[in-house]
Amino acid sequence: MGIKSFMGRRAKQEKGLATAIKVSDYMSTNLITFRPEQSVLEVMNTLIKNKISGGPVINEKKELLGIISEGDCMKQISESRYYNMPMEDMIVEKHMAQEVETIDGNMNVFDAANKFVNSKRRRFPIIEQGKLIGQISQKDVLKAALKLNGQTWK
Repeated sequence: MGIKSFMGRRAKQEKGLATAIKVSDYMSTNLITFRPEQSVLEVMNTLIKNKISGGPVINEKKELLGIISEGDCMKQISESRYYNMPMEDMIVEKHMAQEVETIDGNMNVFDAANKFVNSKRRRFPIIEQGKLIGQISQKDVLKAALKLNGQTWK
């Protein structure tokens, strides 16, 4: 076997490796989640304590209801001050984002990277059979890219 055919075969193997990496290979499954009846103050404490920027809101059946983020909490701080309302009375259900875009766990992780770029989102939940099973973040995609460092990604 000549050097050209060996290199061609190696490139095909690397190409297959890059296309075989799925979102489910890099998604987080041990998630910090929130409940709709929780207070926004509890969410803020959890975000700070765990050094995260947001998380999914689920019901008792693990169905995704929305996402609450630092930005959602910041809005509540501003409104609370403006309207002179105590934050203790603010609950997640009334302040979370309810329109949530999800990603298929079988999607190629680099297609997910493209989706991140086009949507300006920081995280996408993964739903399977109506239940939240994980979440992929921009950082998870970066980890996948580092693992393939130096390989062909096409």
